[in-house]
Amino acid sequence: MTNSQNLIDASDIPFEKDVQSDPYNLRFWLQYIEHKRTKENNQALILIFERAVQALPGSFKLWKKHLEFRENCLQETKYSENEREYEIVNFSYERSILYLHKMPRIWINYLSFLMKQPRITQTRRTFDRALRALAITQHNKIWKLFKEFAQNVGGITEEKIMKRYVMIYPEKIEDLIEMYKKHKQYKKAAELMIKCLNNPDFNQIVNLSEYEFWVGLADLITDYPGDMVEINADIVLREGINRYTDISGRLWTSLATFYIANERFEKARDVYEEAMEKVMTVRDFTVVFEAYTSFEENMLTGIMEDEATNSKGKENLGVIDLRMERFEDLMNRRPFLVSNVVLRQNPNLIDEWIKRIELYKGTGNGDDIVNCYEEAISTVNYKKAVGELSQIWIHYSEYYETLNRLDKARKVFERAVEKPFKTVAELAKIWCSFAEMEIRHEEFDNAEAILSRAVTPPKNVVLSQINYKDEHVSPQKRIFKSLMVWQMYVDLEESSDNVEKTKAAYDQIIHLRIATPQIIVNYAQFLRDKEYFEDAYKGKKIERTRDIFEQALTSCPSNLSQPLFIMYGKFEEEFGQSRNALEIYKRACKAVDSKFEMYKFYIAKTCELLGENSARNIYESAIETIPDEQQILLLCLDYAKMEIKLGEIDRTRALYGYASQFADPRVNHDFWSTWHTFEVNYGNEDTFKEMLRVKRTVQTKFNTDINYITAQLASQKVGKSTLDIKNFEKGTELNPLEKVVENPDEISGLDFDD
Repeated sequence: MTNSQNLIDASDIPFEKDVQSDPYNLRFWLQYIEHKRTKENNQALILIFERAVQALPGSFKLWKKHLEFRENCLQETKYSENEREYEIVNFSYERSILYLHKMPRIWINYLSFLMKQPRITQTRRTFDRALRALAITQHNKIWKLFKEFAQNVGGITEEKIMKRYVMIYPEKIEDLIEMYKKHKQYKKAAELMIKCLNNPDFNQIVNLSEYEFWVGLADLITDYPGDMVEINADIVLREGINRYTDISGRLWTSLATFYIANERFEKARDVYEEAMEKVMTVRDFTVVFEAYTSFEENMLTGIMEDEATNSKGKENLGVIDLRMERFEDLMNRRPFLVSNVVLRQNPNLIDEWIKRIELYKGTGNGDDIVNCYEEAISTVNYKKAVGELSQIWIHYSEYYETLNRLDKARKVFERAVEKPFKTVAELAKIWCSFAEMEIRHEEFDNAEAILSRAVTPPKNVVLSQINYKDEHVSPQKRIFKSLMVWQMYVDLEESSDNVEKTKAAYDQIIHLRIATPQIIVNYAQFLRDKEYFEDAYKGKKIERTRDIFEQALTSCPSNLSQPLFIMYGKFEEEFGQSRNALEIYKRACKAVDSKFEMYKFYIAKTCELLGENSARNIYESAIETIPDEQQILLLCLDYAKMEIKLGEIDRTRALYGYASQFADPRVNHDFWSTWHTFEVNYGNEDTFKEMLRVKRTVQTKFNTDINYITAQLASQKVGKSTLDIKNFEKGTELNPLEKVVENPDEISGLDFDD
């Protein structure tokens, strides 16, 4: 009996008959294999596998099971311990590939098995064969394993494999860069990074942002300057600075660090100085300046340590003094350098120019101060100025004034009034400051002449056609309508006791239709002080003032109109009739946003002018109009105080009853305490019990569901929100809660002293 026959026993006969009767039936072979697995006879199972793949050499399933079984048999065996068995499995894989070379799983299993063996060349060539045999769409499965093999092998093999990999998958170029860094080939890594940055398809081949990539390149150059001999780091990093200004500070310091690493210290200092003159943000400047100061400190420390160990005498001391002066100069220049950065960002920042001028004032150099003023007024775009450019002109003239150079100060103002400022208000400040300077030096005639020039209308124009707010017309043509200049001009004329000129000025303001109510009041007060009573109270002046107030109220928004209404009313009280003033206050109550405060003011004025009896209608109107329940409650309490003062006890009780619907006993303790005190002072046992009954009813209402509360309040506002004036007049009580469901558990006969 042969060896193969010895591997077959009686239980195998049915399976043998099946495979011999139909050797091309895959199911019969698989059944036979599973049967043999249970016997745990590896040699017999290998024999069956070999017979099966000979009968069906193109069966992927048979080959896969066969090869996996052969591999499993070697799991606990090292290659060095049983090289022959490993070779047999390798040969089996080679046989399978003859028939299944298009199956990536067979290749992957074979390659994984080879990677466990010290057969580098054979493994590499097998990877090549796999890539040639498989379709390109399946290469990614092989490359994943191929990269792992390359990393394990390392050296020139890994470099060549990774280069091939990147040729197929250019988006994986970062892996090649990391490989170069791992092998300490920093020059090649830097060259590859530069190539990536120059590639117009950078975003498609690199997963990192350009910012991160440039930072990585800068760090590589500065960390390994000795490997970058053939790379022009200056050109590379400057290109990055020009491309990406948002990281320019980081790149400038990288360039300087590169020169420091190569001991080119003066070149590094030049780079730092250039960087501080070119960076566009304070953040970048801070990065550069801190690196620069650290560099200077290190240089100074190094020289001082060298001087302590060596004895070069005066030569070393001279270098130390030079380094100290450089460091101190750098620190002193910092505020000016920061100012340069901010103004490079936006040269139209007025506040920054003023700060810069103050810095120069601290140095005490007059020429630098004047040059800074001139630079500011010549650099700033008048239409794009952020802030008021007039401030620089005013400060400029004040600087000459402090030096007692009034001639220079006047020339500055004369230049300023011709400039195309963004607004008329800025030009007005120039004229007023010009006049104020003359007044400070008691040159009143000069001040009057200056203001007179400002308010003189331009020639050959129709005054009514010039709109003060028309931005298309130059400020110089609109300045004659500036109320700021006119007010100063009027004040100056009043202080000089020139009545005719003062009257003419006021009349011109009114004629130009720029007078405010306050101007009218001031004019009237001036005429009255000068005993021009007929002029002060001429009907046309009052009507003109009323017209101005009405025009102002027409365009004034409701949230800002309250002070104007009050001023209008006070004008009528003083120069008109009290009835007109009260009508104005009544209009205000409907027009302004803060109705509660306005109604209180209206009520107070009515009580003052007409008596408290006349305030009832206003209280009732306010309670109907104001939506806020707590404000209504406060008005009712004030109303009740007035009625008590007038002796109207029944009306007061009715008011408390009406107001109770807004007073939660848990919150509004003051209301219920006030009503309690009222009943003790003016009521009897029945009215006191009624007050307690209302309190319990209101407590029940506020304790119910929120939906009930909402519905109840809505019905009360519709049907019961106004005061029954007729019942008030009859002296009967108003019970606004008679529709409220009473508490069925109400306790009657409550003790009066409770």
